[in-house]
Amino acid sequence: MLVDLPGWQIDATGVLWKRFGFDRYTGAVLFVNIVAGLAERENHHPDLEVGYGHVIVRYSTHDVGGLSRNDFVCAAKIEALAGI
Repeated sequence: MLVDLPGWQIDATGVLWKRFGFDRYTGAVLFVNIVAGLAERENHHPDLEVGYGHVIVRYSTHDVGGLSRNDFVCAAKIEALAGI
């Protein structure tokens, strides 16, 4: 499923992640709020790291001890939102 997620990677610990870049801090914060809304709707919450001009989104499913299909589905939804 990773091939369908441009720019997403799986790190050595088995976490699915991507760094999104923004011109301004406020754009990064707005993106985080949108992702938070999606996470609540899906009841599947990523770890989010916010910095000046970037957001890193990380997914793993603690219940299964690694990645689940839902991690990839939610990453695809975030990717679609980022393209808007």
